[in-house]
Amino acid sequence: MIPLMIALGAAVGAPARYLTDRAVQARHDTVFPWGTLAVNVAASLLFGGLVGAGPQLSDSAVALLGTGFCGALSTFSTFSYETVRLFEDRSRFYALANIAISLVAGLGAAALGWSIGAALR
Repeated sequence: MIPLMIALGAAVGAPARYLTDRAVQARHDTVFPWGTLAVNVAASLLFGGLVGAGPQLSDSAVALLGTGFCGALSTFSTFSYETVRLFEDRSRFYALANIAISLVAGLGAAALGWSIGAALR
């Protein structure tokens, strides 16, 4: 049952990632990958909340929402590709900013989500 829940969550998370990424990026006239940053921070916030909620959630719910949806919504491979592309295009400032902002915002969102989830227990 758990693999099915993961697959169902991923089936929603992957298209949500693509559509959100494109919608956010279309609103910015810059080479900085705002769309990827947005989906990664959102997934970190949600997954942090799920972890913070702890044992109140069933294994199936964590598989569906955490591993499946958040796993497919976030994208380390695209983050890596876009960062390397920025370095190759000599946009070193944007590449380094992408690394720093993604790290700080992702961890901060996960911590905030965990705090919210724990408070709702």
